[in-house]
Amino acid sequence: MPQPIEFYFDFSSPYGYLASEKIDDLAARHKRKVRWRPILLGVIFKQTGGAPLTTLPLKGEYSLHDFRRSARFLDVPYTHPETFPLATQHAARTYYWLHDQDCETARAFAHGVFRALYRDGRNISDLDVVLELAARQGADRATLLEALNGPALKERLKGECEAALAKGVFGSPYIIVDGEPFFGADRLPQIERWLGSGGF
Repeated sequence: MPQPIEFYFDFSSPYGYLASEKIDDLAARHKRKVRWRPILLGVIFKQTGGAPLTTLPLKGEYSLHDFRRSARFLDVPYTHPETFPLATQHAARTYYWLHDQDCETARAFAHGVFRALYRDGRNISDLDVVLELAARQGADRATLLEALNGPALKERLKGECEAALAKGVFGSPYIIVDGEPFFGADRLPQIERWLGSGGF
């Protein structure tokens, strides 16, 4: 049985959002599953010296244009949020809490978070927004809030970020297929061919 495709992303990443809308269907066409792994780019950037694209001279202006163009190319609805970049630790920790209970629920929550940010313009750094989105998937708000205030989920996400760094993850989306790394939503066609041909 082939290993699942590993999909690393930060909820604040526009390209991560675009990839999230395509990766499962792409994998299914090749009878593969996807393991979603939210991370925090802030933690990654501390190791790489990176920064959010939109904060960089020249590159920032280009990236804002390219987010929208890439979304149109992929036929994915996209509205750039007013609050950007923004913190995503509550959403990432909630994903792992849900995932430990039910993978499909966690996946639905992840889609809900991405779409809330990049379609509806909601501030997903707001804990109340995250709790609301989790409740839509059947989560008990009080139980989730207690978990988010405890140390276990904080350590879980810290461990996921450290494990990502150990695998060479330096941005979002970062996708690993049988040990082969691909960075960026624009690598989806390469991933499709790789899966279809067994490599090139």
